[in-house]
Amino acid sequence: MSPGCCRYERGAVQMKYVIVHAGGMADQPRQELGGRTPLQASVTPHLDRLAQAGELGQLVIPSDRVMHGSGLSGTAILGYDPKKYYQGPGPLEAASLGVSVTEHDVVYRCTMVTLKPEGGKPGGDIKKLGPHVVMDDATGGLIETEDARELIEAINEQLGSETIQFFPGTGHRHLMVWVNGKPRALCADPRTVLGRAITDALPKGDGADILRKLMDASHLILRDHPVNDERMAAGKKPANCVWLWGEGRAVMWPSLPEKYRIKGTVVATSDVPRGIGICAGLDAVDPDRLAGGDLRAKADAALAECAKKDFIYVHAGLTDDVIHSADMNAKVRGIEAFDRDLVGPLIEGLAKQGPYRYLVVSDHGKAEGLPIYAFGEGGKQGSVAAGRRFTESDAQASNLPPRDATKFINRLFANG
Repeated sequence: MSPGCCRYERGAVQMKYVIVHAGGMADQPRQELGGRTPLQASVTPHLDRLAQAGELGQLVIPSDRVMHGSGLSGTAILGYDPKKYYQGPGPLEAASLGVSVTEHDVVYRCTMVTLKPEGGKPGGDIKKLGPHVVMDDATGGLIETEDARELIEAINEQLGSETIQFFPGTGHRHLMVWVNGKPRALCADPRTVLGRAITDALPKGDGADILRKLMDASHLILRDHPVNDERMAAGKKPANCVWLWGEGRAVMWPSLPEKYRIKGTVVATSDVPRGIGICAGLDAVDPDRLAGGDLRAKADAALAECAKKDFIYVHAGLTDDVIHSADMNAKVRGIEAFDRDLVGPLIEGLAKQGPYRYLVVSDHGKAEGLPIYAFGEGGKQGSVAAGRRFTESDAQASNLPPRDATKFINRLFANG
């Protein structure tokens, strides 16, 4: 029996295993922070404690192509090769929302956006999506879920068919499933064209003509919808088009609990990491228990699950508006809240439950760079590196070669 395929017990007390995925917190040095990264500028005593007591380094995410959307690092962290199992964020969100799809279907992110005519105002007259149309807002004016649901239902009523189906999600994020669809169209993240003409970002390649027709038709449905009339009257931006991207086929993942003979749970409010956990065979905490993403609620839920299970995968990232904001101080505040309200209570509670092994990973938001990690066992004091911090520069200075993220989970579950 290989050392990485069974649970580890220390005496009569069973080891617990925890992965904490800090989404979007690693970054590049920023002039606004005096040449420091947001992690360096943040006060993070709990993350630093884990970095000092364990191993600190960088991870490599195997990928032979550029994939848009989140999910690459989460897939790899749980031990799955993204080149095979990460087909795009769409199928993962479908798993999180409980949308049933087959391996022959293509799932798209269906994001509500605000378009405007070049030189015009949001909601201005647009006859057809093309070179004189600008991406004004990639979140549909941060549309509320209730308004968005009414709009997506109107689209599905008029554009849905046996082969094309729209499903409501939350906020501006929704799904479209193309039954037996074509998976080779090239689609762009709407955030990459924010403030610019959309022409070059419209779908291209095999099946793109159908996608463009759907997006054009969605604009005709949404531009005069009463929900958008009310939003504009209230001074809000209209969600006047759906943007299709993040496409991928659903593939079957081998079960992580069966491979390592553990029982596990994913604790996440974002659909992509939640879907990753579900695809891996983990149970998922009901989002209603997480108080809309409250960090302390996530820590409490993780501890409650850890008392019953062997393994917990906790995801808590900075919000999209913070990651893509020019306000670096907002990112610092988000990191400090993550350390104070999630990491601190979590490691304090785990210590009371018994021995545990941890892996904390922080990937980058919109900046380029390798994810950083801290790995160790709770309560161990044998190799404390005084003064070391959970930062990009300290991870680089550890002189460890970057490790393959897909192999790291074998170390997490290894005996001894």
